[in-house]
Amino acid sequence: MAATDDSSLVARLAATVQPVTTLGWVAIVLTAVTGVIHLALGIDTVPSPLGVASVLAAGGFAGAIVLYLMGYWRRVLLVLGVPFVGSQIVLWYLLNEPTSLGDISLVGGVDKVVQTVLIVLYVLMYQRES
Repeated sequence: MAATDDSSLVARLAATVQPVTTLGWVAIVLTAVTGVIHLALGIDTVPSPLGVASVLAAGGFAGAIVLYLMGYWRRVLLVLGVPFVGSQIVLWYLLNEPTSLGDISLVGGVDKVVQTVLIVLYVLMYQRES
């Protein structure tokens, strides 16, 4: 009987997911990547304010993915996503003050590339949903 309950729960959850374009799926995957990076880095430094902020940012990314999949406030999420992600790039730069590529860790570099691509995707997706 538990299997039936589980399968009906999965069916109900699947029924709430709204259609997503290929561009949307790419954005979801990249949003998940930056969210996981923030969670991993934040957990390592969680007593510090930056660690807590990173964990909260990861939660924000996860929440945005859920809301987007459910079709809630998609255009609003895209509009808010641009400054949310953009501010993280600016804050990272101000806190780390890299002067050369050697000053950027692999994880930090990947995250900033992912976030830059996300900003472009959010703008493109907003334009296409208008």
